[in-house]
Amino acid sequence: MATIQDVAREAGVSISTVSYALSGKRSIKPSTRDRVLDAAQRLGYLPHASARMLAANRSQIFAVTAPLHNDTDHSAHMVFAMEVTKAARTHGYDTLLLVDDDVSEGMRRSAASSLADGIVVLDVDAHDPRADLARSNNYPTVFIGIPADTTGLVCVDLDFEAAARLAIDTLVAAGRTRIGLVSHPLETMRRESNFPLRFRDGFASHAATLGIAAPIAYPVEHRSHEAVAQLLDAQPDLDGLVLNTSVDVASSVTAALAEHGRSVPQDVAVIAAGVTFSTERFAVPFDTIPLDARVSCSVAVDILARIVDDNVAAPETTLIPPTYITRGSVTPTGAAVTTGT
Repeated sequence: MATIQDVAREAGVSISTVSYALSGKRSIKPSTRDRVLDAAQRLGYLPHASARMLAANRSQIFAVTAPLHNDTDHSAHMVFAMEVTKAARTHGYDTLLLVDDDVSEGMRRSAASSLADGIVVLDVDAHDPRADLARSNNYPTVFIGIPADTTGLVCVDLDFEAAARLAIDTLVAAGRTRIGLVSHPLETMRRESNFPLRFRDGFASHAATLGIAAPIAYPVEHRSHEAVAQLLDAQPDLDGLVLNTSVDVASSVTAALAEHGRSVPQDVAVIAAGVTFSTERFAVPFDTIPLDARVSCSVAVDILARIVDDNVAAPETTLIPPTYITRGSVTPTGAAVTTGT
């Protein structure tokens, strides 16, 4: 492994000059600095991290603001935090996770102290105070999620409205026109978490456009039984069900329907839409329109890296088109269903 002495010898300068060139602590001629950097690169010399950061006037860190709430889905929360970290590493950045109770405090501290070179905002609410902070501090910031007012912000997310339309259209194409939605708990909706609101509103709007009465129910805690009962009360001949909810709630739907003598997909076709989890291991696997954290985070981090590294202007909002995974939980009305032996 090359040492600072090796770099000095290769560049024909003193050890102190190498140190100054790499740390930026003292002004030296550009030609000398370039000679030192070229020598370091040829020899594969890796200076102390702090020296590299000073030389580039960078921390090589992206802060990730991801507050924890009482209703936080911890599995989804960590999936997004991990995918941001993995994407950041492909650009040579580490990540710093900010989970302050005050959702703006960590973000404000990072921007004020240059603790990080840019910020990724997770778990976005419709009226998120971090949106106003991002507009005011002129600090490289990308939201994974879309607040109600996107003016002056850079946002990336799944097109949840399109996902809701795709779910309804798929059910209608199968002859299922008495459709309900199991959403997120009321606590999450009252907090105005952005994506459940966008999915719910997109669902209601498209159903109204098609002239379909489509009731919406909100689960209690970690099960779907109460929500399913509410939908059946509102729509006794329910034959299609869309799930934009947590994994615990979704995984209990088959059992909840069975309590009312309904089976999937013979009686009720089911689609899990805008969700981070796989239904492959469910008792009855459901067709899925995934919220792919890897895709969302990769796009967001790529944009942030271009802003920081290349000083490029970024699009205000990037919507990722939905995709559909078929697992056999949607069949045409009256179609026979075969099972393997």
